[in-house]
Amino acid sequence: MGERMDNHSAIQTTGSQWLLPVSEYWGFPLALVNFLACQLFALSSAFWFRLYLSRQHSSPLARHAVATLLGVTLIIFCFGWYSTHLLAVVLANYLILIQTDISNVHRYSMVVAMGYLIVCHVSRVFIFKYGILSTDFSGPLMVVTQKITSLAFQLHDGMCKKAEELTSEQKLLAITARPSLIEYLSYNLNFLSVLVGPFNNYKDYIDFIEGTHISGSLRRSASTSDKNGFHKSPDPSPLNAVCQKLLVCCGCMIFFLIVTQSLPIEYNVNPHFVSHAPFITRLIYALFSIQAARIKFYFAWTLGDAISNAAGFGFSGMDENGKASWSLLSNLNVVGVETATSFKAFIDNWNIQTGNWLKTVCYDRVPRHRLVLTFILSALWHGVYPGYYFTFLTGILMTLAARAVRKSFRPYFLGSSRLKLGYDILTWASTQMAICYTVMPFLLLATESTMVYYRSMYFHMHIFGILATIVLYPKLTSKVPSAATRAPSTQCLSVHRNNNDKTH
Repeated sequence: MGERMDNHSAIQTTGSQWLLPVSEYWGFPLALVNFLACQLFALSSAFWFRLYLSRQHSSPLARHAVATLLGVTLIIFCFGWYSTHLLAVVLANYLILIQTDISNVHRYSMVVAMGYLIVCHVSRVFIFKYGILSTDFSGPLMVVTQKITSLAFQLHDGMCKKAEELTSEQKLLAITARPSLIEYLSYNLNFLSVLVGPFNNYKDYIDFIEGTHISGSLRRSASTSDKNGFHKSPDPSPLNAVCQKLLVCCGCMIFFLIVTQSLPIEYNVNPHFVSHAPFITRLIYALFSIQAARIKFYFAWTLGDAISNAAGFGFSGMDENGKASWSLLSNLNVVGVETATSFKAFIDNWNIQTGNWLKTVCYDRVPRHRLVLTFILSALWHGVYPGYYFTFLTGILMTLAARAVRKSFRPYFLGSSRLKLGYDILTWASTQMAICYTVMPFLLLATESTMVYYRSMYFHMHIFGILATIVLYPKLTSKVPSAATRAPSTQCLSVHRNNNDKTH
């Protein structure tokens, strides 16, 4: 059982208070209890949705309507009158979608959706003093913002741009007609992803509702000779994938209750700890506390993925062993995160769907300064806590430094397997240290706490990053051929690219 809370903190939510006795008994905040109850309800509803409201038994309109009604019910249960923020921004952007000129719809949608989100973030920091007086609805609003803006850009691609102006991925995701109101509401507010995501593309969601999601993925991932039989074969069952992900969630919950609770992030800036503990002790505690803090993200994202899979959404084709893969909507690769040997490898396997969104609306769109602008958009989307900006500015430095070091030294370690193994171990350890140093302000939030942490670490990663970038990066750029001699390319590799193969 968690620590007992006083009655005031237990009921501090605008959501439903039906589960207040459960909250008081277990000692968890009522908002957290409501969230878990809603996700468990969504999981059971997802199984029912796939079995009894499948495309064979109901029309797309009925599936849209039920998914929307269940989603709206969940956000009202969790957030009470704060759910009007979500409903208002969705309806406002639908008016933009149908009333404004298609050549500017993506710009207006981005400004309104991101502007509303930023206003809510600002109110949380400056009005509520780094907290909020009731349930925090910013998480669902962030997911809705991703969906609103990506749909607007993909609609602009499909109705305003020529095919030769689009990348191959943009062609697949382009939308050629404005969605109806029920389609728009269902996409943004469906019960599968309204609380915690994951973000998904509009065309994938419509294929799921219309019953062509799995067959289309099979056709796209199969050889031509195999395609004809797919419409006759039964859809692969997501049961194994869902069970595996729920086991991961159970393990994360146990780890959180036993380990994470005993390694609070705030202890990294405890005055007594900072002033009396040796540097190596502070460094080790920081590493372990950051590792433990990831678990809550593992739990929330994996559960959200499992809910979508239970409804039959998230199929990405057959893997190399001929088994069904349900990773289309996966938001992280736990093994990839924990074994990352570079800063980029970590980013590619962490918050994958947000990386795909940033690539869709920013990285592939802007003509220059792509890395910097993508990090800025990511920071604004996350919020306006000062710690977020320390993290993302440091992240830019770490990314540039890691590129320079990798390209400068990696070739010398490829001569033998033993050297390569030693290099991998060294880069894994240094990557974990860099991630810990970079992400710590993201969790500390405030400027004062961040500076206490940086001083306790003697700014060592900043110093290393600046030196590596100054010394090594000019040598690398001098070897790159000029724009006049470089072969033209219509594709670009995103710093947020997902390493997992996905079928869209």
